[in-house]
Amino acid sequence: MAVIYVVSMEYAIEIEGLSKTYAAKGKAGEKIALSGVDLKIPKGSMFALLGPNGAGKSTLINIMAGLVNKTAGKVRVWDCDLDSKPIDARYHIGVVEQEVTFNPFFTPFQVLDIQAGLYGVPKKERRTMELLELVGLADKAHAWSRQLSGGMKRRLMVAKAMVHNPEIIVLDEPTAGVDIELRTQLWENVQMLNKQGATILLTTHYLEEAEKLCDEIAIINDGKIVAHDKKDALLSQIDAKEIHFKLDRELSELPVSLKDFNANLVNPARIGFFYSPKETNPTQFIEAMKKTGIGITDITTKESDLEDVFLQITKKSA
Repeated sequence: MAVIYVVSMEYAIEIEGLSKTYAAKGKAGEKIALSGVDLKIPKGSMFALLGPNGAGKSTLINIMAGLVNKTAGKVRVWDCDLDSKPIDARYHIGVVEQEVTFNPFFTPFQVLDIQAGLYGVPKKERRTMELLELVGLADKAHAWSRQLSGGMKRRLMVAKAMVHNPEIIVLDEPTAGVDIELRTQLWENVQMLNKQGATILLTTHYLEEAEKLCDEIAIINDGKIVAHDKKDALLSQIDAKEIHFKLDRELSELPVSLKDFNANLVNPARIGFFYSPKETNPTQFIEAMKKTGIGITDITTKESDLEDVFLQITKKSA
């Protein structure tokens, strides 16, 4: 039976001034993982938290899940303060971790059933087989978990995070090591949960996934939120396009007449121009190409994508 999430507050997660400093250990000094993070994640959203390795994503998630103690700041999960109502806050969130964390000598059915028991879900209310069907593992319900493929283990982790019907599902690099077919199936399942009202928080290094799936995005770097906006607003920050001309011959260098343009020889048979649509009409590139006497066999354009935005923002904030 599908679970519909009905709430009245505006945000699923509210974070104010969150900081985390790991104490010095051995010869290594103290490590500031998070520094004054402010973040609000709307209820029912598909929200992406992006950042390079070591930026603070996992620390932030682990604090929300109650796995790491914060140094300072406030965190509210589904309107439950993490300090005054830690158990309630944890009950509203399900985390799909990067690492596989279940006993390999249990079957998938046992893994989910035991996890549901740990959350106090009565036996008659447990959705063990329903969840296994949801992630495409019903036929493996009673096989040894250690015999599952890497992709199957990842899907079992998704089901494990859902045994207590959490309103917030956190996916920490969920598709790492998962093939394209299984990745597509996983996202179909996640989108279905989101349509039912679940709030989805995603971290991923596959930026095309975040761009395709999420409606709001935050970027974290060096423990600080350096960008946070609706996806379309973020993408509009870079007013740049590329136009590529496929040539009828191969060149060893860029024609001299094109060096005054923002052009480069992409490969021996392709020339690319970078420009701002607000400032430049691409027809001038076509005219410039005609003057070279080089034949054009194809023309392609490329819009700025989330990867361009991500690289620009993280470089500026470094």
